[in-house]
Amino acid sequence: MANTLFCLRQLESLKFEFGPPAAGQKKACLQLLKRAELKNANQILRLHEVLCFMQAWPDDEEILTSVEAMLAHFERRRDLRQHADEMVNSGIAGTFIHFSFYAGMAKWLAAGWPTQIQIDWEVFEKTASLERYLSQLASYAETAGLESLDLELPAWINRLKGPGETDAVFIIQRLAALIRNEFLHEQFYDELDIPLILAPGPGVPNRTRAKYDPSPVVCQTMPLMRARPVVEQEIYRPMARPQLVSRAEGVRLVDLARAAMVTRQRDLDAFAYADVHDVSLLDDDGLQFVLYGVVPQRRFLLECLYGFLVLKNGVPISYGAITSLFGSAEVAYTIFDTFRGGESARIFVRVLAMVHQVFGCDTIMIDPYQLGAENQDALKSGAWWFYQKLGFRPRDKKLLQLMKRELSRMKRRPRHRSSLAVLKQLASENVYLNLNQDRDDVLGVLELDQVGLKITDLLAGRFGADREQGEKVLSAEAAERLGGADFQDWSAGEKLAWRRWAPLVALLDDVLRWPVNDRKAVVQLIRAKGARQELDYLHRFDGLPRLRQAVWKIATN
Repeated sequence: MANTLFCLRQLESLKFEFGPPAAGQKKACLQLLKRAELKNANQILRLHEVLCFMQAWPDDEEILTSVEAMLAHFERRRDLRQHADEMVNSGIAGTFIHFSFYAGMAKWLAAGWPTQIQIDWEVFEKTASLERYLSQLASYAETAGLESLDLELPAWINRLKGPGETDAVFIIQRLAALIRNEFLHEQFYDELDIPLILAPGPGVPNRTRAKYDPSPVVCQTMPLMRARPVVEQEIYRPMARPQLVSRAEGVRLVDLARAAMVTRQRDLDAFAYADVHDVSLLDDDGLQFVLYGVVPQRRFLLECLYGFLVLKNGVPISYGAITSLFGSAEVAYTIFDTFRGGESARIFVRVLAMVHQVFGCDTIMIDPYQLGAENQDALKSGAWWFYQKLGFRPRDKKLLQLMKRELSRMKRRPRHRSSLAVLKQLASENVYLNLNQDRDDVLGVLELDQVGLKITDLLAGRFGADREQGEKVLSAEAAERLGGADFQDWSAGEKLAWRRWAPLVALLDDVLRWPVNDRKAVVQLIRAKGARQELDYLHRFDGLPRLRQAVWKIATN
């Protein structure tokens, strides 16, 4: 056992080192640990994490083969089976996951693994809320019998469900069938906060075998690039263009992204509602960026939303979301715990390069949550200074002064670290990276919610409660104002985008005086909003100065 623990510690200490001597020691440790039995759950988890890291950053093909063989059989390890109950929510193959998944992810799990998901009745706090709708879960013919037996809710659900269904699948599918409006269903389901248990089984999402196999293998023969990169150089260093994948590959990559969330008890709308037709891959310096557009029903009216997953040798190592418009973007980024301490700064700067080169943004914003506002992990890690060192700055003058005071203290006393109170204050506002001059027509400064409020005033004033009639009338008016549109060959998503944009077109006061080509361009832009790849819409919007100016005017007037 002493030898086993020594090898585990040695493997952990060597994971950031590369070259023939380190590789030789790693191979010896892997050989021993492959057959060794670890003492407790903590040691098993440590072995799992170092194997996952080495799969993403292998020294050579031999090490990669050994690591992947150990991960492929990890759930069969005797020590794992002995301690599996202590490893709930670890995401390791062969262990259980307990989490109140949101509606989109719950439906995905129920459809993919219907025998492995069930309700955790012991911790379900809102059973009374669900019980009020028991009669609606049954058919009308059953209602007379629902009051004849004095059964607890779990027993009733057990009686209502089919022989091949679990209680969770019955509830998830019945609520989806009863509430056809997807947004209303999502709100209702999420308010119930139903705790679920995802049991291990064939194909069930886990971190152990999370990998996109077609990814190219790149071995690490040089030391990791852990120094802070020169942001200006990296952002402008050329990057490949993303390539749309087939629908079949889109399904695989969407499943990979959702599994990365499920196994870490997280959720991201851009993954939960990803469009398998709008998935693209971008190869870059041994990394792969997977871009996920969302289905047309879930797209914002104005902004463009994409989720992204970063792969290293096919292994998901980080993820995030990009919301963009007006040549600017809000970026949310997280590197998974297993892969921290590697090349975090370099990877993030290549994300910034992607935002600049693929999305066409010269202003990038990070919101307070990413910096530490209501996010203790980010606050304690000093995330604000991570972004500051990469060139991000607040626009608020008081925060700029506070930043300068802290920098002066660090200069006088190199060991000075900002207190949590100071970090909390710094993290209270957005920070921005400006590649060109400062401007006000950027996300985070421009109040696009004002556009929504003006649309509300328009619909309320003209149509009141009959919003459906308003949508119909305004759609016809928009076609007339923009010079007509032939909807015969438009997809359902494109027609949906037209209906949603019609009230905004009504707010474009001088659109009838626009050149014909500009009005035709707006028609194509709206169509692109609901088409396969929303990136096309984004580039069209940013390339229409008249429309940009008009929307800016609505948002600021």
